[in-house]
Amino acid sequence: MEVRGLVKQYDQLVAVDNIDMTVEPGDVFGYLGPNGAGKTTSLRMMLGLITPTAGSVRLFGRDPHETVRALDGVAGFVEAPTFYPYLSGRRNLELLASFDGGTQDRIEPALDTVELSGRAGDRVGGYSHGMRQRLGIAAALLRDPKLLLLDEPATGLDPAGMRDMRLLIRRLADEGMTVLLSSHLMNEVEELCNRVAIIQSGAIVYEGAIAELKRTAGTTYRLHTTDDQKALAICLAQPGITDVAADAAGDGVRFSAAESDAVAQLSGALVEAGVLISAMAPQSATLEDLFFSLTEGTRNGATGTRADGELVRGAA
Repeated sequence: MEVRGLVKQYDQLVAVDNIDMTVEPGDVFGYLGPNGAGKTTSLRMMLGLITPTAGSVRLFGRDPHETVRALDGVAGFVEAPTFYPYLSGRRNLELLASFDGGTQDRIEPALDTVELSGRAGDRVGGYSHGMRQRLGIAAALLRDPKLLLLDEPATGLDPAGMRDMRLLIRRLADEGMTVLLSSHLMNEVEELCNRVAIIQSGAIVYEGAIAELKRTAGTTYRLHTTDDQKALAICLAQPGITDVAADAAGDGVRFSAAESDAVAQLSGALVEAGVLISAMAPQSATLEDLFFSLTEGTRNGATGTRADGELVRGAA
C-alpha cells in the first residue's frame, strides 16, 4: 500500500491532513492514534469507501477510486464486522462467499483458522464479542487476501480474547500475510508489529520501525545514590544527560541518555564528587511512552520525528 498526500476535508474541518504512508510486503503494520485522530476516515479512503479531497492511494499499484480491481487481494473490516444475528456463522459466510464470486470452498478452512468450526452452526446472535470479531476475520479470509486490514480488532475483548486475537494475527503474519492493524492498544501493537505510523489531528507524526523509534528516543535511567540531591545537581550539569528530574516519589533521580558514553562519564563525575551509586537501572521507553510523547506534544504544535529523521509538525 502506498498513500501519498491524502487529505479529507469536510467544510472547514480537515479530518485527514496530507498523510503519506507505505506498507511493505510482509509487514505487520500498526496504525495508531487517539480517538478522533483520523484513523478510520483514512482507512475508508484507503479502501475506496469514501473519496479523498486530495492525494492518492495505491493497492498493489492500483487506485481503489478508479477500479474495484484494486481490492483484489485485499480484505478486512473497518470498525466492527456486522452479520445477520439470526443466521449461523457458517450461513453468514456462505452468503458472503456467494456475493463475492462463490468462494464456498474456503469457508471451512477459514472457520478452522479462527477456531470457530465447533460453533459454526450456532446463531451469530449467541456469539460473544470475541467470536464475532474472529468471524469477521474468517469472512475476510474468504477472499484469500495478501493484505489484511483490521480496524481495532481487539477492542472490547477480555484478556483471553485479546490473547487469542494476537495469536491469530501472529499466525496469519507467519504464514506470509501482510497485516495493517489499526489500534489504540499499545501492548498489542508493540507485541505484534514491526512498523508503525502514528497519526494525530489528521497528520502523521511518525512512520517507521518500532525499534528505530525506541532507539531515537534514548533510554531512561533511575539513579539511587548516597546523596540524591547532590546527584541531581551533577546530572543537570552533565553533558549528554537530559530530562533530569527527581523521582516523583522522592526516591532517587531519573534522567535520559542517548549514548552509553554519557552515562559512563556521569558515573565518573558522581564518584569524583564523593557520591556513591547504589543503583543505576536503564528503562527502555515503551511504545506507549513514545506514543504519548508524540501525540500529546503535537497537540500544541510540537514536532515529531519520522524514521528518516525528518521532523513532522502536527496539525494545529
